[in-house]
Amino acid sequence: MSAAFDLTSHFAKGLPDPAPRFPGFPKYNFVGGHNDPERIPIEGLIEATASVLRRDGSKLAMYNLAQGPQGYVGLRQMVADKLNRHRGMKITRDEVLVLTGSGQGIDIISRLFVDPGDTIILEEFCYAGAINRFKRVGANIVGVPLDEDGIRLDVLASTLEDLKKKGITPKYIYTIPTIQNPSGSIMPMERRQQLLALARQYGVAIFEDECYADLVWAGEAPPSLYSMDPKQVVHIGSFSKTLAPALRVGYAVSDWPVLSRMLACKTDSGTGALDQMIVAEYFANHFDRHVGALTNVLKEKLDTMIEAVEREFGTSAEMWKPKGGIFLWFKLPDSVDVRKLVKPAADAGIHFNPGPEWVCNPEPAKSYMRLCFALPSKEVIREGVAALAQVCYEQTGIPVRSANVQRRTA
Repeated sequence: MSAAFDLTSHFAKGLPDPAPRFPGFPKYNFVGGHNDPERIPIEGLIEATASVLRRDGSKLAMYNLAQGPQGYVGLRQMVADKLNRHRGMKITRDEVLVLTGSGQGIDIISRLFVDPGDTIILEEFCYAGAINRFKRVGANIVGVPLDEDGIRLDVLASTLEDLKKKGITPKYIYTIPTIQNPSGSIMPMERRQQLLALARQYGVAIFEDECYADLVWAGEAPPSLYSMDPKQVVHIGSFSKTLAPALRVGYAVSDWPVLSRMLACKTDSGTGALDQMIVAEYFANHFDRHVGALTNVLKEKLDTMIEAVEREFGTSAEMWKPKGGIFLWFKLPDSVDVRKLVKPAADAGIHFNPGPEWVCNPEPAKSYMRLCFALPSKEVIREGVAALAQVCYEQTGIPVRSANVQRRTA
C-alpha cells in the first residue's frame, strides 16, 4: 500500500508558524482587544437589524449592495459625520473606504507604500499587529521612543536626519496619536503640529491609526492629524472597540488618488454587507450615548485594575496610566523577564500580553506587560491580578509584598 499523500509537504516557503487549536478562554483573560460583553447593546442591534433589513434587505442579492466596493453608503455617511463631529475633519462619505477591520487597512496601506527593504518609522511601543504586518512585507522598521505625550520629537528629528545622511527617506511614520497602543497616551495639539511640520520637512508621509480614539476618559482629544493636513496623512479607524470586535468593520480616510489605489488592493469582494448595515443603522442614532456609557464602564474597570496592580505588585510595578482605551501597560523590575511567566501563568488560568511582542526592539522590553481590562468583570480583575502576582513571585521572587502582606516561601 502506498503511503498517504502529505499535503503539508507542498506548502509554500516563508509561511508563518502553524496556529494552535483554540483551547477556549482561560479563567483570567487579559489579552487581545476584547470588550465588555455586558455593554453589547443586544436589543438595540436587534431593532437596527430588523429596521435596515426591512428597508434595504433586498439589496443583499447583489455584491456590495449594488452601491460599489467603497462600502455601504449609510455607513460611509455615518463615519463621515462622526469624524467631522469628533475628530475635526471636514470630509464627505466619498473620502471613506469601508474595511474588514482596521487590520485590513494596515495590510493594504503597507502593500500600497512599502517595497521590501523600505524603511518605516514606528513608535517604540507599538501595536503588535502592525509590527508583524510591516515585517511580513519586508519593511525595515525603526522605533522611536515615547514619553507620556506620545512619540518623542527630539529623537524622531535625529532619526530622520541620520536616515537622510544615509540617503534614506522613510515611506511613512506609523503613529497612534490618540490612545496609543499599548501606552494609552494622547498626543497634545502642539506636538501634533510639530510632528506634521517635521514629517513635512523630511518629505515623509504619516499613517495615523485611531482605532481607540473614541474611548477617551476626559472630554475629547485634540483633532486628528488627518484633519490638520489631509494631503500628508492616511487615516484608519474601527468600530471593533466602540461596538463589537466580532463585527469586522473598520474604515480608511484619504483623498481619492490614494483611496482609489487602496480600493484596487482590496480583493475581498467587499466587507460583510450585513455587518455594515447593522453598524450604520445602530450608530446613526446611538453613537454618542453608547460610547459615553461604554467609556464610563471602562474607566471604572481601569480604576479597579490599577488598584489591584498597586495592591498586589506595589512599588514593583511602574504603570503608564492610560487616558482611554482598554489596556494597562506596566513595567516590572529589570530582573523579571515576563516571557518566562507566560507558561506558568497559563497553567494557572491567566493569559497576558508579554511586552516584547508590543515593541520594535523586544529585548529592552522584557520586563513589560499589557493587560486588557475590558472583558473581565471587576471581581475577576481583582482575582486575576492577585493570581498573576502569585505566579510572578513563585517564578521570580517579585513582588515580595502583596496586599501589604510579606510573602513567604512555601
